Amino acid sequence: MTNDETEVAIIGGGAAGIAAGRRLNAAGVDCLLIEARGRLGGRGWTINEAGFALDLGCGWLHSADRNPWAKIAEEQGRTIDKTRPPWTKPSLPIRFALADQQDFRKSMDELYERLEALLAEGGDVPASNALPPGGRWNNLITEVATYISGAELGRMSGRDFVNYQDTDVNWSVVEGYGATIAAAGANLRTAFDCPVTRIDHSGRRLKIETAKGTIAADQAIVTLPTAVLANSERLFAPALPQKIEAARGLPLGLADKLFIALGDAEEFEANTRVFARTDRVAIASYQIRPFGRPMIEAYFGGSHAAALEGGGERAFFDCAVSELTSLFGGGFAARLKPIAMHRWGADPFAQGSYSYALPGKAECRAALAMPVDGRMLFAGEACSPGDFSTAHGGWFSGTAAAEQAIALRQSAQV
Repeated sequence: MTNDETEVAIIGGGAAGIAAGRRLNAAGVDCLLIEARGRLGGRGWTINEAGFALDLGCGWLHSADRNPWAKIAEEQGRTIDKTRPPWTKPSLPIRFALADQQDFRKSMDELYERLEALLAEGGDVPASNALPPGGRWNNLITEVATYISGAELGRMSGRDFVNYQDTDVNWSVVEGYGATIAAAGANLRTAFDCPVTRIDHSGRRLKIETAKGTIAADQAIVTLPTAVLANSERLFAPALPQKIEAARGLPLGLADKLFIALGDAEEFEANTRVFARTDRVAIASYQIRPFGRPMIEAYFGGSHAAALEGGGERAFFDCAVSELTSLFGGGFAARLKPIAMHRWGADPFAQGSYSYALPGKAECRAALAMPVDGRMLFAGEACSPGDFSTAHGGWFSGTAAAEQAIALRQSAQV
């Protein structure tokens, strides 16, 4: 088939779209991956800069012992680093004594316990309801939550927050997680630089309008990020208001990473972590010498990252320099030089990093994943009931949508 006709159109070439395409290919179903960007991978994106592979998007194989991307990375001949992640080890005790770190970790554990007790009473509550009034570590817990979910605790569903499933096994790919995801789709038939503007499902076949013309398909698997769907009321014809509302209940949080070159980096042990402060929200977390490299990986989350995005990449670097010099002295600034970052909130094809559910909206994940009239299926990390916010959640949901498409095709032929 040509690029203006296919059996199954897959809209979006991220982790979910690639997983769906691979499953359909294996079943002998013709499919076309329609990608708005000029590359595969979506919110998984590896660049090569300063002599290293840098993941500007997802960077950790979470739940690595059951994460399909770990096996794929191994099959591709990539190097899996199984070193303990920095958040599982003590941070530098600058302004954060080891005893205080233990107390903080205890408070994090108690947060989950209190939240589960609140939810056991029925209904849903903002996750922030589990913070103890006046708790010493409330600000730091809230900020750490923005690295986990991309949003502050008060904005997210407590039920959704505890629904996340994690085996606490976290590995990384030295050559890049994003590179692994993109390479997995290399053999799929793909239309690049082809944003979809409309999906007409009023006729016998779907008509998918794109920047490069109309594509006819029997079925479609839509893997667009929820922020894009939420802002695309006219994407579907006839309209699908229930899908738009489900997407709005699952906004994308924001987690941006800045890579900074560090002179005389050997002063620090590899994979060292440090916080600039522990007494307020709107701070960054710093991983010094990731993979032993002469650099710092700075993490900015939630509304703090959103505010900095308005000032461009320079705002992130200036913030990092200010915080790091407050820790290590004014002379430290001369050892720092920005390498790379990507502002995911400003990315028109993402509009954020990964999904969280608003209070009372945890059920939107199932609603978003529900097929429409047997011809349109939905996938993406936001559709996963317990592996959301991850590339493996995208894999599982993309594979599930492809299975649905195959089953529907077979039943129609009976």
